[in-house]
Amino acid sequence: MASDAPVSTATRKKVLKVVFISLLLDLISFTFILPLFPKLLEFYRDLESSQSSSNTLLSSVLEGLNAYKNSFAKPINDRYDIVLLGGALGSLFSFLQAIASPIIGVLSDKHGRRTALLWSMVGNILSVALWVAATDFRTFIASRVVGGLSEGNVQLAMAIATDISDDTQRGATMAMVGACFSIAFTFGPALGAWLSTVTSVAANPFATAAGFSLFLIVTETIYLYYYLPETLPSATEPSTNGAASNEKTTTAPPRVRTNSHAIINMTHFTFILFFSGMEFSFPFMTYDLFQYGPKQSGKLLGYIGLVASILQGGVTRRMHPLRVVQTGVVSCLAAFYLLATLDTERGLYMAATLLAVTSATVVTGLNSLSSFEAAVGERGEKLGNHRSFGQAGRALGPLIFCTLYWWAGRETAYAIGGAGMLAACGLVFGGLKAPPGSLKKKEKKTA
Repeated sequence: MASDAPVSTATRKKVLKVVFISLLLDLISFTFILPLFPKLLEFYRDLESSQSSSNTLLSSVLEGLNAYKNSFAKPINDRYDIVLLGGALGSLFSFLQAIASPIIGVLSDKHGRRTALLWSMVGNILSVALWVAATDFRTFIASRVVGGLSEGNVQLAMAIATDISDDTQRGATMAMVGACFSIAFTFGPALGAWLSTVTSVAANPFATAAGFSLFLIVTETIYLYYYLPETLPSATEPSTNGAASNEKTTTAPPRVRTNSHAIINMTHFTFILFFSGMEFSFPFMTYDLFQYGPKQSGKLLGYIGLVASILQGGVTRRMHPLRVVQTGVVSCLAAFYLLATLDTERGLYMAATLLAVTSATVVTGLNSLSSFEAAVGERGEKLGNHRSFGQAGRALGPLIFCTLYWWAGRETAYAIGGAGMLAACGLVFGGLKAPPGSLKKKEKKTA
């Protein structure tokens, strides 16, 4: 196993710049489609209705969703059919990510981060190209399937950031990755919504948004090809003869872990399971309580993204990872119980502020903790497994929480969600410890 040698300051700054720009391009492109799901799925539904075709993939999916919807004592309004379909597609994407992430991670450990990332980008290009050409629902589904199986940018960006950061830099580096999410989710959906108003291909009204998304992905791929160096030490070290290599492997010190990967991954799964379910229920709740439409919902989500960006840029990166996670899960617990009882928009925005704190902290902190416990030659695998657990939770969360919401009502659903978040708090406060390296900077200042 290769040694965990530090890189020069100049090299680190160069690589971080490339990672930040490429990840921002990737996530902005990814978020284009999020506000378009309702109109996009309505387009395919209306298209098939006009063709008088009843035996189609979309009709079969809608039939299954209607059977699910009609199983509740409290009927779900037909206006939510498209929301439920969008949630089902989101769960499919996350399920495929849960399968693909560990494989992509292992390949990056074996062949290098740069190679794995470029192959991932090839899959992303194919996925978005299929969306550009998606004049029917089957092609659109193929686009989502290819994207779910090939999207590895986030986990590989974390692996690259870990390769070039020492223990004292790890938290700030992961916060930078988290900031990319907040920035992209603040501006990407709005840009995608605007682009969807520009019709360039009659057979696919969303081709303009898809085409610009493809432009960003191709630009990102070219940028990575020319400017991203390999960061995996074993892939950059000069080859040696077998004896020297064996000697190096046997003398490498074993990795001393503070936290079990099993506990970190289970915490990630538990948190995302309940948090993603709560996220998915937002359109239902805001419509039921305040008759929110897309404009008001977009304003609320933009507020959450803006607050999260500010926190990640100025607060999260200065805290050690365990404190970051602890702050986030407590904030999310409070948000759950507030959402279960609120009846005013002021209360809604108070809950949104708590959720912004959660968005800025928990996943970033858990990613950082996972990276601390991974040795050089296994970072891709461990971070891939970590992401897989989170994506599994994201695949199940909306389905379970939607069932609770419509079967038992808002108050009960959010109370149960709060109980689940309390379990996540138990894992965080009772099962996780701060890695010694994450406290070095603080110790030096107080010495």
